[in-house]
Amino acid sequence: MRSSFLFDNFNKYARITESDFEQIEKVMSKRFVKKRRTLLTAGDVSRYIYFIEKGALRSFTIDKEGTEHVIQLALEDHWIADLYSFVTQVPGNVNIEAIEDSEVLLLPHHELDLLYDQVPALERYFRHLFQRAYVGLQQRLNTTVSLNAEDRYRMLIHDFPQVAARVPLIYVASFLGITPESLSRIRKQLFH
Repeated sequence: MRSSFLFDNFNKYARITESDFEQIEKVMSKRFVKKRRTLLTAGDVSRYIYFIEKGALRSFTIDKEGTEHVIQLALEDHWIADLYSFVTQVPGNVNIEAIEDSEVLLLPHHELDLLYDQVPALERYFRHLFQRAYVGLQQRLNTTVSLNAEDRYRMLIHDFPQVAARVPLIYVASFLGITPESLSRIRKQLFH
């Protein structure tokens, strides 16, 4: 299954040796996910955290009126999960679905706990990853309340141009907390 993509990702934030990486790879599996197929359904326990080798995924919730709210848009070289459910191992309220045909690596929760003891650098890596996720969430909440929709979109296309180019606008609008019609107007103003 050798994934140099994953090995390089680990070594952005921790020192994972080749032998450590072999231990990690032994417990991971690969899954091919067709566009619009679900990896995780609200109400299930998130038993895996997913690393995207190829493709694009989204995580989202659905409110009482049936409206979807995109929480995360993730492309290659990123992780995605219902972090609350994954960490607590209780049923969550997040769905994860492929936006494109995708290839993901699955790291099981029970194996990750064991790996923390065997590969201390992995615990350091995930601590850093979870801290970055928390900071990102805090920044996103801050921009949602302090920036208007146009500025939030500008920030997205500046910081994540691939997301803006590859992800359907309906999901981008939901991620930004605006209607697709509002995003259409913003894009028309910016690009015409």
